[in-house]
Amino acid sequence: MEGLCNNKTKNNRCSVVNYKLVTRILGVLLWIESGMFAICAAVSLWYHEKEYIDFVSSILLTLGVGGLMILIGTSSRQQLGRRDGYCVVGLSWVLFSLFGMLPFYLSGHIPSITDAFFETMSGFTTTGATILNDIESLPKGLLFWRSLTQWIGGLGIVFFTLAILPNFGSDSQQLFLSEATGITHHKTHPQVQVMARWLWTIYLTLTFLETLLLLFGGMSLFDAVCHSLTSTATGGFSTKQDSIAYWNSPFIEYVVAFFMLFSGINFSLFYMGLKGNLQSLLKDEELHWYLKSIGFITLVITVALIVKNGYGIEEGFRKAFFQVVSIHTSCGFATDDYNLWPHFTWMLLIIAMLSGGCTGSTGGGIKSARLLILMRNIMNQFKQILHPRAVLPVRINHYTVDTQLSATVMTFIITYMLCILLGWIALMAMGLGLTEAMSTAVSAMGNVGPGIGAFGPAYSWAAIPDLGKWLLAIMMLIGRLEMFGVLLLFYRGLWRNK
Repeated sequence: MEGLCNNKTKNNRCSVVNYKLVTRILGVLLWIESGMFAICAAVSLWYHEKEYIDFVSSILLTLGVGGLMILIGTSSRQQLGRRDGYCVVGLSWVLFSLFGMLPFYLSGHIPSITDAFFETMSGFTTTGATILNDIESLPKGLLFWRSLTQWIGGLGIVFFTLAILPNFGSDSQQLFLSEATGITHHKTHPQVQVMARWLWTIYLTLTFLETLLLLFGGMSLFDAVCHSLTSTATGGFSTKQDSIAYWNSPFIEYVVAFFMLFSGINFSLFYMGLKGNLQSLLKDEELHWYLKSIGFITLVITVALIVKNGYGIEEGFRKAFFQVVSIHTSCGFATDDYNLWPHFTWMLLIIAMLSGGCTGSTGGGIKSARLLILMRNIMNQFKQILHPRAVLPVRINHYTVDTQLSATVMTFIITYMLCILLGWIALMAMGLGLTEAMSTAVSAMGNVGPGIGAFGPAYSWAAIPDLGKWLLAIMMLIGRLEMFGVLLLFYRGLWRNK
């Protein structure tokens, strides 16, 4: 039972974390990653690239370490507890990034361990910030690996494993709850594995449909697949240094923009819509907030681009719509350099970075549901002043939000902003300017990708000091696992029985 001490350490002390079980599960996850390397090795072989050998080396190293971890945990027969689940999730993302950087590092295309880890963490967390200044110089195997990291990380590493491996049994529920740390968990099916497969099927379908449309728009098969993987994951890695602007195609821009928009919607709503419950999709209040936010910011920026920058009506709308959707969903693709836009639009984009997508989507940020609860609490506060005896519950989709959940939302938002503030100050101490430090901190926490100024959409993050890259990589992970899943690892109470 959780809270009872039934694990013994070497010194015969009680341990509240089942280290052997955690180690075994992490070993299984590393074997999953080696399978991902095998796919990329096949891509390299298909294009006759010598880098396939670097993927083979990565496979052998990952299989070896993963196998050793599985052996260490073989004798474990106990059920996964809540603390164990958080350990598995937090450590799995770090391990995946540490081993995931091997192809970049072994191939010599990213010779710095710091840069290789940063690029990989940016991939798995679907941030999309890059240190590469000549993306087209990378072989196709490595380009595909960058895209695949984002696609796997979009719905979650552990969630992906639950969809393809049915042998976690009763532990599946705890692993799911440990990784899906949002304020709501739309359980579309009582069995976690069945739910995972349904949601991944929807995810795969969106990816396939976008690939077909991008092919129709003139992309090559390789580019279409890579961009579909990263846009449905709201990741933002591109095969071109100029991102989507490389194709200079309004059709491609609209296709990518709408699929980013779809990927920022709660995937459970798609599932319920397919099952015939269209009202859940059409009447969802979080979805309304999300669409209104994108619509309002797009409208304001469109007018600004037409009036101040001389854009035509269609071009102004298209550029504004694409950039706003890309930033709001935390994807990070670009078709225009918004550093050249009126400065007040930068703040609107920062607001979009903070807002993010819906809960249960691949989008990052604070999430629309939390902002909706915050706004309704603010409105209730005004009403309470005028009517002190009134009972004013917060309701979302006709359900009452209990006091504890409201408090959790407030705590989350305050902690989220505090993490940004601390990261902002630390980056300025490392030599970054005020605007650059603020925008990169917000971007990393929201898993967005581009910032503002010297680290905007037209530039890479290569110039950031190494210490800053490690800090930003940690902030990416904190933002992706919605803070508490990572910060809990540094809380003494997780490791001690109280």
